Amino acid sequence: MSQTSLQSISPLQQRLRKVGALIGGTPLYPIENLDIKKGVKIFAKLEWHQLGGSVKARPAYAIIREAVNSGILDGSKQLLDATSGNTGIAYAAVAASIGLKITICLPENASEERKRILRSLGAEIIYTSRFEGTDGAQQKAKQLAQKYPERFFYADQYANDANWKAHFYTTAKEIWEQTRGGVTHFVAGLGTTGTFTGTGRGLKSLNPQIRLVSLQPNNPMHGLEGWKHLETARIPKIFDPFLADEHIEVDTLEAYHYLKILAEKEGLLVSPSAAANLAGAMKVAREIEQGIIVTTFADSADKYEEVLKMIFS
Repeated sequence: MSQTSLQSISPLQQRLRKVGALIGGTPLYPIENLDIKKGVKIFAKLEWHQLGGSVKARPAYAIIREAVNSGILDGSKQLLDATSGNTGIAYAAVAASIGLKITICLPENASEERKRILRSLGAEIIYTSRFEGTDGAQQKAKQLAQKYPERFFYADQYANDANWKAHFYTTAKEIWEQTRGGVTHFVAGLGTTGTFTGTGRGLKSLNPQIRLVSLQPNNPMHGLEGWKHLETARIPKIFDPFLADEHIEVDTLEAYHYLKILAEKEGLLVSPSAAANLAGAMKVAREIEQGIIVTTFADSADKYEEVLKMIFS
């Protein structure tokens, strides 16, 4: 970049560009030690290999970048959003690296690890009812943004198109290149729905024959943090109900089973949601005779100490 170009952007934008080098580019891991048909392969994107330690680094960075570049977020306002944890951590990591302040609305029953990480990264946390989940956190964030418009920029990840576009332009492209265009199925759980919507649209634009399989919990009282049971939850505005070719439900105990299997047979300590994605991918693998299935492992087990104690005790 020329000196003239550097002078034409703000110091905040310059710092943001440097942070961009730490987002995305995650490895594609082959699942090789499970009982999978000879003609079928399963790969997982290890999304904790980036700043913020989860798949949410991609949309968090994209949302902040768009707001900074448009002038909405110039350092005079705090970024405000609702989260179950990972997006908040990603926001906080990016914000800390470029000198922005953030406020996060978080359900009070979020894991202690998430709370500790958010505090260590300098985020201000506003706790909301454990019984209302992220829907309640969203409502609180919206109320704060309306009451203090001069103080907050409400990012609203559930309705912000930068969320799914981050995956359209990065995750889908990486999967396509890493499989050399061979991917036949993409499988992912639904939370904000950004990963599934953006990656799915991106892959379909490269090959319309790729099948997209969405996953969700099989009941409202599930144990998969970040996932939504859409029939009983507030549906994110960015969700495209016509995108998936197939919908599969995953039981929490099934996810816990694969969490243990991944540790024992693949050497991977992952989050329950990552294990749930593998559970869905395995169901697809049993339905087909040949293909390359790709899913995402949103994060590692680092933030799930209580779950690990329960499963591995």
